[in-house]
Amino acid sequence: MSDAATESVARFAADWEASLRGTRAEPPRLSHYVPDGSAVRLSVLADLVRIDMRQRWQRPGAPGRRMVDYAREFPELAGGPRFVELVCEEYAVRQQYRRIAVSEFVGEYAPEFPELAVRLRTLLNGRDDPPPAEGDPADPAAVGILPADVEIGATLDDFDLLTVLGGDESAKVFLARQRSMQRLVAVRVEVGAGHDAHTVAQLDHRYIVRVFDQRLVPARARQILRLQYMQYMPGGSGDDLIRLRRTATTLDGSLLLRSVDAAMAAKGEIRLADSSVRAELSALSWPEAVAWLGRRLATALDYADHQGLAHRAIQPSNVLFTAEGVPQLADFSLRSPNTAAAQRIRWSYWSPEQLAALHDPDAPEPDARGDIYSLAVLLWEILTGTNPFDDTPAVSDDAGRDEAVALLLRRRRAGVGAGAIARLPPDTPATLRRVLLECLDPDPARRRRSGADLAGQLELCLDPRARDLVDPPPNSPRRRTRGWLAPIAVICVALPNLLASLYNIRLNKVLIIDGLSAAAQARFATVVAINNVATFTVAGVLILVLCRGPFVAAYRLARAGPSREFIADPARLRAQTLTIADRLVWVPFVLWLVAGIVWPSALMWSGVVLPSHGVLQFYAAQAVCAAIALAYPFFLVSVYVVRSVYPQLLVMGGAGPSDGRQLQRLQRRSTVYLAVAAAVPLVGVVSVTFVPTWQLAQVIVALRVLSVGGIAAFVLTYWLFRLLEADVRALRGWCVDGVDGGHSR
Repeated sequence: MSDAATESVARFAADWEASLRGTRAEPPRLSHYVPDGSAVRLSVLADLVRIDMRQRWQRPGAPGRRMVDYAREFPELAGGPRFVELVCEEYAVRQQYRRIAVSEFVGEYAPEFPELAVRLRTLLNGRDDPPPAEGDPADPAAVGILPADVEIGATLDDFDLLTVLGGDESAKVFLARQRSMQRLVAVRVEVGAGHDAHTVAQLDHRYIVRVFDQRLVPARARQILRLQYMQYMPGGSGDDLIRLRRTATTLDGSLLLRSVDAAMAAKGEIRLADSSVRAELSALSWPEAVAWLGRRLATALDYADHQGLAHRAIQPSNVLFTAEGVPQLADFSLRSPNTAAAQRIRWSYWSPEQLAALHDPDAPEPDARGDIYSLAVLLWEILTGTNPFDDTPAVSDDAGRDEAVALLLRRRRAGVGAGAIARLPPDTPATLRRVLLECLDPDPARRRRSGADLAGQLELCLDPRARDLVDPPPNSPRRRTRGWLAPIAVICVALPNLLASLYNIRLNKVLIIDGLSAAAQARFATVVAINNVATFTVAGVLILVLCRGPFVAAYRLARAGPSREFIADPARLRAQTLTIADRLVWVPFVLWLVAGIVWPSALMWSGVVLPSHGVLQFYAAQAVCAAIALAYPFFLVSVYVVRSVYPQLLVMGGAGPSDGRQLQRLQRRSTVYLAVAAAVPLVGVVSVTFVPTWQLAQVIVALRVLSVGGIAAFVLTYWLFRLLEADVRALRGWCVDGVDGGHSR
């Protein structure tokens, strides 16, 4: 099929979707998309009819369109080999959306197509009967056992079956050549016509196997075969990777590439030349490679969830790989396997709520967190080579269905055991361990809430600096001081302000107080005491009011363990935490400047006469102290917050580009504070210009201490600035690239 013909089918499907969304007034006219005089006209027409028929019958209250109507508009259909297939597909669609009996359906075709009606009655006989119960013995047609002639070398419809890629007696996946398009595809063949592949075929994501369409093909023994054809993945499956992991002696990212190359060699494929993706994988440790895989599969789940589709069947065989080792998720929303063995293998990856639903059909429908649980089980098995739960006795065929399900459910509700945790590789990052255990929590409310949330956490595992910030070693000071935000912040603010006060007291004593009378000095001391009490009280109240949220949250988080339900708005709390240093330093900064005006005014009001140069000297000293109070505490508090307090808020979920922008603004503000820190010695020198010449000798020692101390403090501040810059860059890169990657990456 030419590119133009393929584009015609894709454009028709897109225009139908636009019509359903209301952005297009009328459904598209099928005849406008059929190529004229083309050798592939009939193939394109059949694909267009499938799309059009399914869309029309699924619209509530809208009249559907029968194959009789299509045959009248396009006479070549009625005489073509695909007419019976399309008629069977019409029955499947109408049975799904309008519930029509076989007898009624066949009766509609009897007057105009009597020979076809006889054939349909044979093909569809028994299709109205309810499906057999799981595990019940029945004839092959009822249970869904594939006919024996569905094997390598056979031709089904448009597909030549070349080799078996996987499956069992109820469903097999073949590598096939699609004749009309001259391409290799993977074809899943199973018995039955009940599955709707239309929604699955609309999934278009770089980490989801692209399903092109499905076809219904008549077979023997009153069966209809469903052929779902999809993108061919040459790199094997998760089963191949896990088998290799169990026997591997060298564990690193190249293990995935070895699995892919072995799968390709078994199919006679040529190993792909080195690529940037393969180079990236080779440089990763094995736990990092697992996080790399999981991050991509999680984005696929998030994309599908936003399309209203859950997977419900995550297991190793449904993870396929490209020649580069990129994972692709397959088999979205396929019905449950028909054989007991296949069912029990799948159960090993089910969440507790999915297993509970087998016992209680009225149980709540599992949401996206059920798929997240299944993905975590799969990633754990890839990481360690073993399932996190010892399911071997439970999934054996000797156990009854209810007994096996009950045992699986008990084990999952008990959580991951210490033995399973001990099997994690020694170089497993604490972040990856935490994320997997969170996603394997038996309570869905305590798991990651979406695929995008999980993807962001797994992306974090790939950045050593970022993951060390979020999950520091258990006994590290950064982890142990997480709940001490209030006392540490107060100390960080108080210490520079204390040093500034000592400088201010020394300067004022030399320049002002020593020149006053004893009575004036007494009044000066009284005014200073009153002002200090008032200033410290106002500063304390303002700091508590402005910083109460982060103070309380940090304290409670350090003592709440994994329970964080008391955090109503994590995004707002993160924003407040990133700006807490600004609020802490601006309060004393403003008060120092205000005090430079209030204190002289109060002194003169009390009767103390100050010379004009004394007022200027007093205010200049206050300005120096204000600069000290602004610059140095900012970096002390910011570094502590970013390295200890803020990261634990990021892992609560909901982080994204907005957090990245807030971190970027913090980085920009830090350059302003760094400039203020550099200016402290300069401001001190400028303040001396207000000192009379005869008093310079009295302040030279204090000025030297300020200059030398200011330079030393700037060196320390610059080191903190670079440390803060590196930490912010790591967290910001994760927020922007990791957390926001759910739909597009």
